[in-house]
Amino acid sequence: MLQKTMSPVPTTGPKPRRGTVRTFSESGSTLGSGTGQVIVMVGLPARGKTYIAKKLTRYLNWIGVNTRVFNAGDYRRQIQDDMAKKPKHSFFDPNNREAKAIREACMEAALDDALRWIKDGGRVAIFDATNTTRDRRRVVFDKIVNENGLKCMFLESICNSDNIVESNVREVKVHSPDYKGVEADEAISDFLNRIKHYEDIYEQISEEHESHLAFIKIFNAGEKYVIHKHEGYLQSKIVYWIMNVHITPRTIYLTRHGESQYNVTNRIGGDSDLTERGKLYGVALSSFFNSQQIPGLRVWTSWLKRTIQTASEISAPQERWRALNEIDAGDMENLTYEEIEEKYPEEFRARENSKLTYRYPSGESYQDLVARLEPVMMELERQGNVLLVAHQAVLRCILGYFLDKPLEGLPYIKVPLHTLIKLTPQAYGCEAEFVRFPIEANDTHRPKGSY
Repeated sequence: MLQKTMSPVPTTGPKPRRGTVRTFSESGSTLGSGTGQVIVMVGLPARGKTYIAKKLTRYLNWIGVNTRVFNAGDYRRQIQDDMAKKPKHSFFDPNNREAKAIREACMEAALDDALRWIKDGGRVAIFDATNTTRDRRRVVFDKIVNENGLKCMFLESICNSDNIVESNVREVKVHSPDYKGVEADEAISDFLNRIKHYEDIYEQISEEHESHLAFIKIFNAGEKYVIHKHEGYLQSKIVYWIMNVHITPRTIYLTRHGESQYNVTNRIGGDSDLTERGKLYGVALSSFFNSQQIPGLRVWTSWLKRTIQTASEISAPQERWRALNEIDAGDMENLTYEEIEEKYPEEFRARENSKLTYRYPSGESYQDLVARLEPVMMELERQGNVLLVAHQAVLRCILGYFLDKPLEGLPYIKVPLHTLIKLTPQAYGCEAEFVRFPIEANDTHRPKGSY
């Protein structure tokens, strides 16, 4: 069994001695503040624009950047007219003046709402529409930048692989509300004709004619990228994220370590060994994975004994990540919650009042943990099939990312011991399956209001 130890993630500076409640901007990050930005999607239908938009939104919200998608198609479907609500391909013919006026009105409404949302406090709006012509992009840019003083970056998905386009149409578009009640073959034929209408007028973003634009071009779902004129830290993070995601089918498995000695005594932190029941879970988990034929499976654990012991018998390459260590409880390490309430009543109340932002004295907050896990998530996005054996707070943050949970709810996500969580990324989300192993363990979950 191969093992590899990942380098520790550097910290951003000394941490305050006392427990504190802070926002992301106070932690040295300016991501959550500053000039509002609009990300403008560009490309033919069935090129993964909405997939990218939704996934980018999930990532930005997870790192504390208030982000929302405004999809022009959703606005069209709200019109009480079957021609627009369940359109045939002719609705998208550029020569169909009546339909064209409806489509342009829907795009204008989506963009206006995006701009209004930013003015009301939003940080990043993603304008999800085709925006396939140079004239259309000029109008959009003028409205965002010149009329409203916001930043603008275009994100174009270009795909000339028939296999990728056909797969997208079959797996996603036939299930669109546009084709509810329509036979699959009929839906596919109609949608392919819809694409042809857009192809007749499509003009890719051109450095020659649109050199003033900041843009990213993605070719064939990640085979090649062109980055032009991006500016600022946030746009740099978006570029980095875009270059690390892929759409290859894979499964991500998550599990906490087996029950530990500290789980039984309700102590937090530390580096305790597994109990006998925890060891049994490790055996059962190893038996499960060793009996599966999972191509290219890799196992990631933290540096702490309880995760390493849990995964020790799994026959797959293993890596140790310090960034997967449990949240650092600082001065509270090795204590029970009852001891914390008795010895540090002010800290106990502060954390109870704001579990997301509260930082343990000389330790971490959940916000710190999200920042620590970001490099792990980037690497995870690049991987195929992976099993992560980690800890309760760590897996709460990871589940929050994949299941698109609000930040405020992260500290309360239930992650039971002796349970395998199977995540299957899908077109516009992620399916989660919880598999409970029949081995008893202490329940360490504390609902909101119980510290």
